Amino acid sequence: MVNFSAPSASERRFMPPAVAVSTVAFALHPPIDANVADPRSGEVISTWGEYAGRDSTRVEHSTTLWIPLVRRTRPPFDGHWALPGGPIPWDEDLHQTASRTIHEAVLRSPGYLEQLFSFGATTRSASAPRLVTIAYWGLYGQPDLIAPPTTEPSRDVASDVASANRDVVTEFSEALVASADANVAWFTIDRLPELAFDHAEIIEYAVWRLRQRTEYSMIAHRFLGEEFTLAQLRRVHEAILGEQIDPANFRRDMLAQGQLVDTGRLEEGTPHRPARLYRFKEQPDQG
Repeated sequence: MVNFSAPSASERRFMPPAVAVSTVAFALHPPIDANVADPRSGEVISTWGEYAGRDSTRVEHSTTLWIPLVRRTRPPFDGHWALPGGPIPWDEDLHQTASRTIHEAVLRSPGYLEQLFSFGATTRSASAPRLVTIAYWGLYGQPDLIAPPTTEPSRDVASDVASANRDVVTEFSEALVASADANVAWFTIDRLPELAFDHAEIIEYAVWRLRQRTEYSMIAHRFLGEEFTLAQLRRVHEAILGEQIDPANFRRDMLAQGQLVDTGRLEEGTPHRPARLYRFKEQPDQG
């Protein structure tokens, strides 16, 4: 653990700890209007819509997840990237602060948000008071990512967007791009910049938790819409695990679990042979 500051033991003994939240929010890709870093160089280059349009093949076969980061504009760690979050106001509970701060960064609420772990080592604070961070992890599914950006958090955004006019959504997104915060950008989890505080450790723990949950639960469904192809479901698992999965073995294993239902429909608007659409038998209450 890096020692960010070294006040005396007597000083620390009488200083009440400060409490904050930080959130690791995973997605298969950023929203179309989000600033992104090039996965190869780590440099912020453009919006996701521009990047994906230039390199659609690489994007389609990507086996990694993306997370939003915020660039600090004051000491300590001025200019470093950090997880979205902040101190807890007196009139908010932990979950409210986590939800608000991630929405302020992404302009969209994640479809899933859960408390991850508490980080409170005596050496982690960059100022004299001890700092305890309550870390959260969230998941942005496809409905969340295509939702129109808003300045107010809403748990109903994901359901509302399903019936929204796509042109209106696009127009609203483009209007916000012009005033987008250049200090917020999305990075792939395997190409992270140098981070402030111990946020690299928090992200590492969140990735480990997500991968553990994927092994024994149906949490992958939270990255998708209600209906999906087996290829789309496989890409979610590949992005979480960070490795390629044999398509035939994955298909056999998924169907053998008995959790998927063939809807009898085929995907639309694809240039290749349309694949069958599936849904989960029961939408799991917990990841």
